[in-house]
Amino acid sequence: MPQPKDLDPYTNPRAFYGAELRRLREAAGMSQSELGSRAFCSGTYIGLFEAGERRPQLELSRTLDELLGSGEHLQRLCLLARKSKVAGYFADAAELQLQASSIGSYTSMLVLGLLQTEDYARALTRASHPFATQDVIEGHVRTRMERTSLLDSPTTPVLWLVIHEAALLLPVGGNAVMAEQLAHLAEQTASRPRIVTQVLPFSAGAHPFLHASMTLMQFTEAPAVVYTEGAYSGQLVEEPLLVEQYSTAYDLARAAALSPEASLDRIASAAKEFATS
Repeated sequence: MPQPKDLDPYTNPRAFYGAELRRLREAAGMSQSELGSRAFCSGTYIGLFEAGERRPQLELSRTLDELLGSGEHLQRLCLLARKSKVAGYFADAAELQLQASSIGSYTSMLVLGLLQTEDYARALTRASHPFATQDVIEGHVRTRMERTSLLDSPTTPVLWLVIHEAALLLPVGGNAVMAEQLAHLAEQTASRPRIVTQVLPFSAGAHPFLHASMTLMQFTEAPAVVYTEGAYSGQLVEEPLLVEQYSTAYDLARAAALSPEASLDRIASAAKEFATS
């Protein structure tokens, strides 16, 4: 369980939330475990909020306000702490990616956002927001490109990608965009030792993630979590037994995928096909 620690509450809204939660809990004479039990969560979970390592949740903040007699104080701080440039349903996962020691990803039809090129991201955004203005489209693209800076961080997590072969063949944005995207994916994988990419071939047949994309995030001092995503929604999965089930399924997907070397060859081959067609 994360131990209570002194935070500078003015570093950011999440740190302020954590410091205030700790202050209120201690004033009520409760340990993290005691408060967690009354809020129907674990003391470890309370500790992660107090340490500023998890974005607060509005429903839980409402419960904590009731238990601690703090009116709507934590709920108001929660709204501040949850402000984000990315879509609301992805905000928690985006924050956790910055803290993860390793990220395992499976995508069925698309290249993972962290490794997308600008033109590929723009084509995807136009497809998913067909009635948005160009300014809105460009805003989404800029935000996605900003997130790729995670790969240049000195604390970059190990990034292990499993991508279905179908994603190499879907002409997002046209042949030129796809050729550039696949070449970028191959180059990033080959040049960055903390990135491993495997292609799950059509010949692998049915598999647990046939209808889903998912990201498994592991941490040095916190439990692993899984993020699953659809077209306009996403879900953070923290239940240990369910996370373990996803983790096992992910291991099976990696075992069924091509080797990293053969995967790079397949990506390069697909890039060449788009470039010459």
